[in-house]
Amino acid sequence: MEKKITQIHRKEKGQIVVEGPVHLTDMDGNVIEHGNRFTLCGCSKSQNLPFCDGSHKN
Repeated sequence: MEKKITQIHRKEKGQIVVEGPVHLTDMDGNVIEHGNRFTLCGCSKSQNLPFCDGSHKN
């Protein structure tokens, strides 16, 4: 069985794209549910933190 490698890259506007298996938690250790591919906010303008909602475009 081949192990899947998680890929993470930063986009030009600061968003952080995550694809693959990853364990995501908040500061208190609570699990944050997500899909296999998601984008984290890099500008802190999102109303859906830690995920990007496109607020950086405004």
